[in-house]
Amino acid sequence: MLRVLASPPTTSRNMSNIYESAANTLGLFSSPCLTKVELRVACKGISDRDALSKPDPCVVLKMQSHGQWFEVDRTEVIRSSINPVFSKVFTVDFYFEEMQRLRFELHDISSSHNGLKEADFLGAMECTLGQIVSQRKLAKPLLKQGNAAGKSSITVTAEELSGNHDYVELSFSARKLDDKDFFSKSDPFLEIFRINDDSSSSLVHRTETVMNNLNPIWKTFKVSLNTLCSGDNDRELKCIVWDWDSNGKHDFIGEFQTTFKEMRGAMDGRQVQWECINPKYQVKKKNYRNSGIVILNQCKIIKMHSFLDYIMGGCQIQFTVAIDFTASNGDPRNSCSLHYIHPYQPNEYLKALVAVGEICQDYDSDKMFPAFGFGAQIPPDFKLLYRDLMLCRVVGIQGVVDAYQNCLPKIQLYGPTNIAPIIQKVASSASEEMHTKEAMEYFILLILTDGVITDMADTREAIVHASHLPMSVIIVGIGNADFSDMQMLDGDDGILRSPKGEPVLRDIVQFVPFRNFKHASPAALAKSVLAEVPNQVVDYYNSKGIKPKGLSDYESSRTFSP
Repeated sequence: MLRVLASPPTTSRNMSNIYESAANTLGLFSSPCLTKVELRVACKGISDRDALSKPDPCVVLKMQSHGQWFEVDRTEVIRSSINPVFSKVFTVDFYFEEMQRLRFELHDISSSHNGLKEADFLGAMECTLGQIVSQRKLAKPLLKQGNAAGKSSITVTAEELSGNHDYVELSFSARKLDDKDFFSKSDPFLEIFRINDDSSSSLVHRTETVMNNLNPIWKTFKVSLNTLCSGDNDRELKCIVWDWDSNGKHDFIGEFQTTFKEMRGAMDGRQVQWECINPKYQVKKKNYRNSGIVILNQCKIIKMHSFLDYIMGGCQIQFTVAIDFTASNGDPRNSCSLHYIHPYQPNEYLKALVAVGEICQDYDSDKMFPAFGFGAQIPPDFKLLYRDLMLCRVVGIQGVVDAYQNCLPKIQLYGPTNIAPIIQKVASSASEEMHTKEAMEYFILLILTDGVITDMADTREAIVHASHLPMSVIIVGIGNADFSDMQMLDGDDGILRSPKGEPVLRDIVQFVPFRNFKHASPAALAKSVLAEVPNQVVDYYNSKGIKPKGLSDYESSRTFSP
């Protein structure tokens, strides 16, 4: 085991240079997310592609970073509609101190393809999140090449996401619906709208269409309680049943009003039923009773604890860092080396370490971080630093920086780039935590490496095993190597599997090349690599049924108690 010997500590001036450079390069400064905002989108007056067909619209939300637009999310495609109201809700973080530029692009999606490559661009609207939030509802014309795209417009409505993270699972069916088709039976679908305080309505959910069936059973769906009723049990909900038509002119079957309080009657195996009423028939037809019966077969509340619930309940983030000391980094004494210690300009290893570690250390009370190294030979007998990985256990990110700088003159860079042993070592600690069945410690492993790993099969096996544990892995690629093979470790492009074919239980790996963030916007690297961690923490503990420690029964059920 290599213990870093005591040496003159880094001067406060040098340390401040490292932090200042990291802040300047990565834009690191305190940038807390004040709140999350839900954005709902609707369009009006979309021009037809031609006289025979209406557009199949979809809105793509993009956010600007360094002058470039990156897709954040997109709505569903609504077939044959010139005035679409999208049920998809965009959720974005709102930062008061940042200019968050948004772009809403409207595309006409081909009926045979849902991709954008063959889609027709119908117009776009650019604004800032601050503009939407300050006005709550922003309506602007859609522009195409700087000019108005006919009379088409887009309306974006903002709503602050409340602290309630619970979901409700609903299962609807219907019987004896009116038949609206001459040669076949109706093709019904159900829409649920929330009535807002200003009497406007927001689409909460649109079911799939059940073809040729007057007694449809729609698929069970899940929706957040905030989206459904804004945390108000008595808020009015309007439900409409339609008969789907391919031309987009859906036939109205009937409607009814309800509340979430009434829906809760379908808990514990019971059912709630409503008469589906067509007001016109009610007036015109003397013996009219209804246009069918809509049945809620299941109403199940799913308690979702938030990341802050666990952190405020005492869960500690155990941060571990591992640094690549293989020869491909170059001799640290050479100014071209990735490990070269410049007196005033920190290298990429230090910048990435400070960027991520500065944030993580705020969630670790003792701030004692294990620091690992791999791929080096240790004098005087030059044993390989491979199985015995511990460099030291240090206090805070400054301690890691000191240990890193102090050990460089004492080791010889070698190889190979094997990271499976490090993942296994941290997983061993996470396994002990798992057996406590309490939300006390969650482990984050930051691996800084300059090249493609040489033990890919073992690494995949280690990650699949770690996906069952309270643990996340962040890999930052340093330098200009080709990291394309590393992307497979990040589950964004598909499900990672072990060599034996076992899939990961959950996505726990985030990989990014540091070079993508050399000239990035404020806190871009830290935000990118840490963005998935809160959800990974929540997904792990919720999947295990582990509540935040110290959460009282009252707090656990305070929002929607029976």
